[in-house]
Amino acid sequence: MIHVKRVSYLALGALLLLSAAGCQRNEEAGTGTDATDYTVARGNLTVDVSASGNLAFASKEDLAFDMAGTVEDVFVDDGDTVAEGQVVATLDTADWENQLRSLRISLLSAQSSLKQARYALDELKSGSRTSITGDVVVRDCCDDEDIELQEMQVEQAEMRLEDAETRLEEHLAQNPEVLAPFDGFVTKVNAEGGDEVMKGSIAVTIADPDRFEVGILVSENDISQIVEGMRATVTVDALSITLPAEVTYVAPTATISSGVVNYEVTIEVATLEDYAAQVRQQTPAMAATLEGVQLRDGLSVTVTLIVAERTNVLLVPNSAINTAGGRAFVTVVKEGSAEERREVTTGVSNWQFTEILAGLTEGEAIRSGATAGGAGLPFAQGGHPGGVVMMPGGGPRG
Repeated sequence: MIHVKRVSYLALGALLLLSAAGCQRNEEAGTGTDATDYTVARGNLTVDVSASGNLAFASKEDLAFDMAGTVEDVFVDDGDTVAEGQVVATLDTADWENQLRSLRISLLSAQSSLKQARYALDELKSGSRTSITGDVVVRDCCDDEDIELQEMQVEQAEMRLEDAETRLEEHLAQNPEVLAPFDGFVTKVNAEGGDEVMKGSIAVTIADPDRFEVGILVSENDISQIVEGMRATVTVDALSITLPAEVTYVAPTATISSGVVNYEVTIEVATLEDYAAQVRQQTPAMAATLEGVQLRDGLSVTVTLIVAERTNVLLVPNSAINTAGGRAFVTVVKEGSAEERREVTTGVSNWQFTEILAGLTEGEAIRSGATAGGAGLPFAQGGHPGGVVMMPGGGPRG
């Protein structure tokens, strides 16, 4: 996948003033240099990372049998709609019910054995016992070893009861019915009546048709800027619609192929229903265009991860910024084509424009070119000190 950084012009008209109002060759001013003048203007700047991918179901689950047995029936086919809690398949329950009866009998037996063992221990400790006829027989003394042996029998009876309860709970948890965990539709049926299946065998696969995600690869140069919760957009190429989205996962480890280091990033796409409701409030006419639109698994998309945004800020071309001694300067064109070297404070930048935080005002003219800056300290063009700059293809650059 190819990843690029680009600028989005949310106020294109304002940005065009950068070249339209003052774009001229210095030959006209008599300087004889191949420089260009620009007028400082306000605009909106977006720095982002873009990648291509494909839509995939965000909620997709394989529904498996909880136990081994014979499939009695499968109640759905490929493409069928299912509701949460609906039975989609079931096993023959004859063997399961027989085992259930056996386990319940074992539980009753364990409960009875424990009751008898505790009763016998109480009799030993009290020094008396009750005969079959109901007569109480009092013993002269009690044997400590007998009491200890009976206490051990009580412990064993308690363990047998606990084991019987556990086996019954586990059996009851093995539901012979396979239930749909959420509303959705069947993407694949893997079993049919009469099949012998093992525990964990997949009966059907279902998915939520309204929830989608996209998995992309982000290069090692850009991954430091990507965090979970970051805002994004997903453009569906075939449908020409752009949906809001959000980063939900950033892999902590790299995927390395042929020496190229990338990181997996997952983006969850807003549902068409939620997006239509949002658009309906803002632009009712646009909401009408979403009617009948259907997202599908596998559709090609372009993902744009929003790294930074600035609204209504001063912008200048990168070529107009020069650096010297770790500071940023621009050449301001004064009346009569006089030049003034002025220090500025820069903000967010991309491959073409830089935000100016201080040092310039809207409407001032600046000059860019190989010899811009006039005599004095030598300049390195295109530098951006004075703030954190999001440079194309890499992390922050001071």
